[in-house]
Amino acid sequence: MNIDFKKLDNVNGELTITLEEKDYADKVKKQLREIGKNRPEPGFRAGHVPMGLLEKKYGTAVKYDVVNKAIVDALYDYIKENNLRVLGQPVPDKDNELKDGETEYTFKFKVGLAPEIDLKIGKDMKVPYYTIEVTDEMVDQEITALRKRFGVQGPGEETEPDAVIKGVISELNPDGSVKEDGIVVDNGILAPIHFTSEEQKKLFEGKHPGDIVTFNPAASCNTNVTEMSSMLNIDKADVENHKGDFNFEIKEIIVLKPAELNQEFFDNAVGKDKAHNEEELKAAVKDLIKDQLKGESDYRFSIDARNIIEKSIGNVQLPEEVLKHFLISQNEQLNKENIDEEFTKIRSQLVWDLTKDDIVAKFKIEVSEDDLMNEARVAVYRQLSQYGPASLTEGLIEHYAKEVMKDQKNRDSFERNALNKKIYETIKENVTLDNKELSIEEFRKLYTA
Repeated sequence: MNIDFKKLDNVNGELTITLEEKDYADKVKKQLREIGKNRPEPGFRAGHVPMGLLEKKYGTAVKYDVVNKAIVDALYDYIKENNLRVLGQPVPDKDNELKDGETEYTFKFKVGLAPEIDLKIGKDMKVPYYTIEVTDEMVDQEITALRKRFGVQGPGEETEPDAVIKGVISELNPDGSVKEDGIVVDNGILAPIHFTSEEQKKLFEGKHPGDIVTFNPAASCNTNVTEMSSMLNIDKADVENHKGDFNFEIKEIIVLKPAELNQEFFDNAVGKDKAHNEEELKAAVKDLIKDQLKGESDYRFSIDARNIIEKSIGNVQLPEEVLKHFLISQNEQLNKENIDEEFTKIRSQLVWDLTKDDIVAKFKIEVSEDDLMNEARVAVYRQLSQYGPASLTEGLIEHYAKEVMKDQKNRDSFERNALNKKIYETIKENVTLDNKELSIEEFRKLYTA
């Protein structure tokens, strides 16, 4: 067997593989003998079929299988052994063909090669890093939200925007009188905050137990059949017959009472013993907001760093013919008619993926098992945080982190996340950061500029 590789240009190469009969003859005979052992032929027992008969009946098909496998194995072994950075998959030459009667075969493959990228990451590269200012107003808003989150529902004397109202729902005639034999729901429940109509919501503002409100159920939910069926306790098929007005006699108003500013609330809001008074609560909440906003700052940094690095690299040549061939083979929605347009859309991401590979290689970035566990802990933390800081014990987080790590899909996802974080942390460490503090409004404008 002979294998020859030549570069056609900076990102394309051609592999030529030549097989002589001696390269595959023994394997063909071996496979034919296996067929003879396991497959009887008329007049012969399995294991006693003459080789001549096997060659005549199966020789051509077996030879094609053996030669094809030898070609493919040789192709990928050469790529691996010679550390060729191949993109996509090798594209076979249109003249590659196994012809009857031939004993020597030559196959050619076009291969796409990863381009050499001129990385210029260093301290002379300046990248902005925006820190979002945490204001007293933001802290107060967060504390208000936390007090609602850990508040309790109880009777109220007046309706509030998020109140739940209980009472009697009675159907009316067009003249406003109560309809005889009309619908009456004695245990009706409404939550006006979920009404789709602002006009219907306003009808329930500032009301008290004992008040009667005339409203239109159909208008309150844009005639949603499921909503009306539930509200009026009727079959969905009957909804169409009850689109008029109804009275709602308020019997009880349930409001959410914000949590008291006490130690129980402090522990629930920011973690046990992390705050003991309002001043410490505000400081702890401010730190929480800073931690949450750091993710926003890091995400913005990733956008700016990518833009600046890509600009410094300039235009990158790609083996477009090979890549387009590969993409079509992997996606049934792509074809020769639309591949040019689709390739234009993804070209930038392909170049950036290659750039990240080079960053990993240049700075010798590796992902350890500890990195994966940290990603698992973060995922578990986010999941458990909906139940409040009190549930975020180290032991519980560690237990569930180990559990989610048992799933290979989770491990793959954690590895991607950890590697991506390390790439941007490495960039951050090796460039000069232009630190700037912005208000939340100024920060948001960065995405509209």
